[in-house]
Amino acid sequence: MDNLLLECRQQYPDSELDALECIANHIQSGMDSSKSQIETIDSSLKALSLIFTSILMFTMQAGFAMLCAGSVRTKNVPNTLLKNFLDACGAGVAYYVIGYALAFGDSPSGIIQQDEINGEHTLTFAGSEHFFLIDFDNYGFWFYQFAFAACCATIVAGTLAERSQMVAYFANAIMLTGFVFPVVCHAVWSIHGFLNPFRKNPLFGSGMVDIAGAGVVHVTGGMTALIATVILGPRKGRFHDEDGNFLRASRRMKAHSPSLQVLGTFLLWIGWYGFNVGSVYFLPTAKDISSVASLALVTTTLGATGGAITSLGVSVWWNQRQTGEPDYDIVNALNGCLSGLVAITAGASIVEPWAALLIGSFAGIFYLIGSSLLTKLHIDDAVDAIPVHLVNGIWGVIAVGLFASPKRVMAVLQRDDHVGWFYSWGRSSSDASLLATNVLGVLCIILFVVVVMTPFFIILHYVGLFRSDELEDIIGLPFTSEYDEQRKHVKLPNGKTSGEPLRRASEKRRSGSEFSVSAFVETDDLSNHDVTTVSTRTWENSCRTV
Repeated sequence: MDNLLLECRQQYPDSELDALECIANHIQSGMDSSKSQIETIDSSLKALSLIFTSILMFTMQAGFAMLCAGSVRTKNVPNTLLKNFLDACGAGVAYYVIGYALAFGDSPSGIIQQDEINGEHTLTFAGSEHFFLIDFDNYGFWFYQFAFAACCATIVAGTLAERSQMVAYFANAIMLTGFVFPVVCHAVWSIHGFLNPFRKNPLFGSGMVDIAGAGVVHVTGGMTALIATVILGPRKGRFHDEDGNFLRASRRMKAHSPSLQVLGTFLLWIGWYGFNVGSVYFLPTAKDISSVASLALVTTTLGATGGAITSLGVSVWWNQRQTGEPDYDIVNALNGCLSGLVAITAGASIVEPWAALLIGSFAGIFYLIGSSLLTKLHIDDAVDAIPVHLVNGIWGVIAVGLFASPKRVMAVLQRDDHVGWFYSWGRSSSDASLLATNVLGVLCIILFVVVVMTPFFIILHYVGLFRSDELEDIIGLPFTSEYDEQRKHVKLPNGKTSGEPLRRASEKRRSGSEFSVSAFVETDDLSNHDVTTVSTRTWENSCRTV
């Protein structure tokens, strides 16, 4: 400072006023330089946070893979893992080529900026620029949104496990991440979407508040899974006997590895912090990002724990009432945890911690109800993805309309005119604009998915590309080139093995008697391979000649 004063006096020896102005200019220049450095540091820290949370989200792919692999029978593990792996591969290509452009292609950087909030923006069905990421360089944001898209596609993998063809599943991943998810994403998260809450005049004065995607990601993926499994049909032996008659009690397919199920759930839980906390960095009106992000960490944790404890506790209580014996089913605890995570996703940064625990607890109950309802309706969901993601995705979006705290809404949206319905009662008001908008948003998502994906799966089923062979349902889906020779043989009525691979065994058709199709099995784990007797009629209708 002394040097600056001396320099300015030497420069303006005859004018004290000019010397003072010189000092002021130097100080202002230094402040501008410091501000620029602070902004650069802030931008770099946000970029690092984005990269870190994006990687956390991508680890959810490993979680889904482990969970699905642990939930199916041993004979289908390799095929299930490959389908989960192809989710990420297909999503990457589809989202690069077209998906991102449809979701955010009408926005220069994708991220809603502060100066865009009060501007006039035309409503569009989808974006129209940045296909193949042309003229786009915000790659961190692209990767973050790609992780969302891949997560949405992977939801379907578990539901269709053990009975869908590889080609059909890969086509579904491309369709979902390249078109369906991006259009839904555009409607809610793009400034040009009609449900976006940051528009100058949002729908009903509120817009749909779905911070991290309970509706955008989980309802979209869960509804797709429901449509697909209804068209695809159940696994063989799940609800029917060999003659097609309904079983008195549905058969629960034994999961081969609880260890993988627990590992997968923990990986998903960890990834969910990237899901909910990372989304905070894209809120253009949030002032204290660190405080909002910290709240999201707490609410995410409480949602998961509330769901797990409630689901397990209620299921134990119910089973004890029905059978007299408590049944501590680990699947109910794990899926209850995931249900709580799904439910808190929509409002992790705008609800209070006590509300997060309550939302997660109800999610655990809704999971049990949804799972039971699917069984009663004879809808086969191999990993209960529909009650976890669809049912609790809907509940999570609705819960925002009930529990959104005025204090938290103000911190995130910089307005609190429309808050959770329960808080409106405390204001002696019956305002339910936020609740109504979120319900309408969920209905729009469901309607769009039904309109697009129903004919898609019907066409796949009609051309024979959707369902695997009935015999493959029994012995396991193909995976390697040695599939036939090493694992599958046909046992003829005389007790001898034909010695020919299963896919050529149609040449060995018999009439008027029964024979059994057996998979290569370990002597200590026959139950996972379902050695089954199949009639000649079933054989002739199911085998394909290679």
